[in-house]
Amino acid sequence: MTEQIRQPAVAGMFYPANPDELGAMLDELLSQAKPVDANTPKAMIVPHAGYIYSGPVAASAYQLLSESAEIIKRVILLGPSHRVPFHGMATSSASHFATPLGLIPLDQEIIKSISNLPGVKLLDEAHAMEHSLEVHLPFLQKTLSSFSLVPIVVGEANTREIAEVLKAVWGGDETLIVISSDLSHYHDYQTAKQMDRATSDAIEKLSPDDIGYEDACGRNPVKGLLYLAREFGLHARTIDLRNSGDTAGPRDQVVGYGAYTIS
Repeated sequence: MTEQIRQPAVAGMFYPANPDELGAMLDELLSQAKPVDANTPKAMIVPHAGYIYSGPVAASAYQLLSESAEIIKRVILLGPSHRVPFHGMATSSASHFATPLGLIPLDQEIIKSISNLPGVKLLDEAHAMEHSLEVHLPFLQKTLSSFSLVPIVVGEANTREIAEVLKAVWGGDETLIVISSDLSHYHDYQTAKQMDRATSDAIEKLSPDDIGYEDACGRNPVKGLLYLAREFGLHARTIDLRNSGDTAGPRDQVVGYGAYTIS
């Protein structure tokens, strides 16, 4: 069987294409992340912009995986579609996803097991140029030992259908759920802070209905996770909450970034 490899689409734009430069940047981001007294999360919500913007916020969550680097063997990664409009959730037929740090094998057995669930479809086109999943892969390669990947790009999808998919792949300690989402987009600094604080409150309360269209670009997978977390009696915690005006940009039009854990 011929391997089908999904090549990086945003290496050299969102993060360095050179493996040494990328590794060094990840090491710096993770080392500069403020230590957090928290257990390894079962699930995380992390941002997906260029590393100079959202990397410090993402690193604040990824640093929590260090103690479970040998335990986590599978990552379920969901993020919103920015390029291809569609209804439902898109899986991939690829055998591996590539980054400058190497190849990540896809867990096609798990992908096949969810292929008949409502809303799930095979749509390689949704993955080809999508950055919302790709930017997390080097972080995962840097913080975990070895793992397989179940990548799902989420279009206009029903909250309960997303929750059903997550429930089917939830697994045990060997499985990590990662939801990719930025928060508010292109408001002034103070407006963004108010909006993102309200979104963070909704996440902490596991209240998916309180997250609106403008609150998070990955609102659909976020809401699916919160719906299931409430059913399972889990707790959400804000690890970091900043925006591009805090990290690497002007403050007249900012993008919000939050890092959250579910456990």
